[in-house]
Amino acid sequence: MKGQKILLWGLVLLFAVLMSVPFLVPHCGFFALFGIVPLLCMERVATLSGVRRVWVYHYSAFVLWNAFTTFWVCNATVGGGIFAVLANSLQMSVIFGLFRLSRKRFSGVLPYVFLMVAWISWERAYFDADISWPWLVLGNSFARSIGTVQWYEFTGTLGGSLWIWMCNLSIFGIMAALSDGRWMSFNGKAKAAAVIGMALLILAPVVVSRVMYDRYEEKENPLDVLILQPDIDPYNKFQAKSQQQQNAILIDQMKSGLSGRTAVRADSCACGACSGVSPLLVLAPETFTSDVVTGEWNSSATWRCFTSFLKDYPGVNMIFGASSYSLIDSPERPSYTARQLRDGRWIESHNSALMVDGTGRTEIFHKSKLVVAVEMTPYPALFCRIDDMLGGVMGRCVGQDSISVFHCIAPEGCGGESVTVGCAVCYESVYGEYYTGYIKAGAEVMTVITNDSWWGNTPGYRQHLSYASLRAIETRRSIARCANTGISALIDQRGVVHDPTPWWEPAVLSGKVNRNDRITFFVAHGDIAGRVCTFVFVLLLAAMLVAFLKR
Repeated sequence: MKGQKILLWGLVLLFAVLMSVPFLVPHCGFFALFGIVPLLCMERVATLSGVRRVWVYHYSAFVLWNAFTTFWVCNATVGGGIFAVLANSLQMSVIFGLFRLSRKRFSGVLPYVFLMVAWISWERAYFDADISWPWLVLGNSFARSIGTVQWYEFTGTLGGSLWIWMCNLSIFGIMAALSDGRWMSFNGKAKAAAVIGMALLILAPVVVSRVMYDRYEEKENPLDVLILQPDIDPYNKFQAKSQQQQNAILIDQMKSGLSGRTAVRADSCACGACSGVSPLLVLAPETFTSDVVTGEWNSSATWRCFTSFLKDYPGVNMIFGASSYSLIDSPERPSYTARQLRDGRWIESHNSALMVDGTGRTEIFHKSKLVVAVEMTPYPALFCRIDDMLGGVMGRCVGQDSISVFHCIAPEGCGGESVTVGCAVCYESVYGEYYTGYIKAGAEVMTVITNDSWWGNTPGYRQHLSYASLRAIETRRSIARCANTGISALIDQRGVVHDPTPWWEPAVLSGKVNRNDRITFFVAHGDIAGRVCTFVFVLLLAAMLVAFLKR
């Protein structure tokens, strides 16, 4: 009995280690193709041995996997980090528990098919839920092995999840056949078919991806970008420096980055002084300032500072992040998320990106995929009331109902052109199908602004950067990424990261990103792999329920 427990716990630990390696070590995505096998073996051994309370083993396996890969969330919020690990593991364990339940009514390979489609259906549902943490979607295992998954432009990350499950189940199936002696009953052709089929399943997508990677060529259609990394400690943001001092840091960085661009007053453009000026995009990080009131731009000292500086640089457009606010006059509470300033005056908060230029033209986008508790209160009709009783401890940011894009333009009459730019704010770059909305809205180039420094020098900010590579592959859009303390970088349409900045150091990155107007299959048709798996899961779940009712 003791030896059996050691075996089961050993398999649990092996699963957690193998599935964590792709998220922690570059170019190790292939570990995921066999990383689930130990968990399946654990379940098989426990079932054949009549072990009770098997949920303890599979829940522990998921807790270890989540803890090994996302422990860094605790650097920002200990309670939130622990909750994320335990709650995410619980959902994974429920899926595995349903699989074990299905084995009582299904036989052969059907329970394993049920497990695969149930898992992918859950991943897909996670992308749309109010409370979601899709960091460990299986397809993300290849975020640092992009040469393996260029075909994500057709399937998205859930296509990768499907591939991972199929490979693991194929390997496990052969191992189970060897273990129970069925393999010896196969004739030579059956054995060869099983081995060749497994090899093709594992290798064919890799070969196809490599060919796509080598043959992909970007059109030379560049947009100049300037990325500013101010390196401001978020935990000591206003104690160490005032907003005016922080603005001065960005102005100095812009002066340095724009030193090769001729300064011309905007009111001189009509005289031909800037003829042929092409647009240039400047990026500053997420939540850089907190003095923006929507629609009342001139009340923001940061807005005035940037627009005044940019008057000398026609054609230079700037995107910066802001904690912005909307003021609402209403005798009644206008929404569950609104907070009262005084009688008849309410305020709603946003995590926003603003684009400005020297003419005062301003565009704004409110982040919609918000971090639970820190930025938003889920199911506000219920939890906002509870939060009020607790004194208002949760964030109540409000996002946009639909995605909008920015327009990076040259001065009127200067012969320049306009470039449509999408801006994903931080966490939004983790949501693949949501991210395609920027491209559907017309984005030719993508940007990501973020502040990953809350997590410290941990795998978190490196994982976040790598997920942007997957978005570049899925949409075939170049990305300019700006992070407060790093890693800022340029990412091409194959997902390759160029010129990454150092961590926790001020940096100015100047470069070019190519525009693209091609629509990929994934952008046009969405997450077909997830939808098909959801459909199959619903059918199998219904069949399982009918079988239990008949009994």
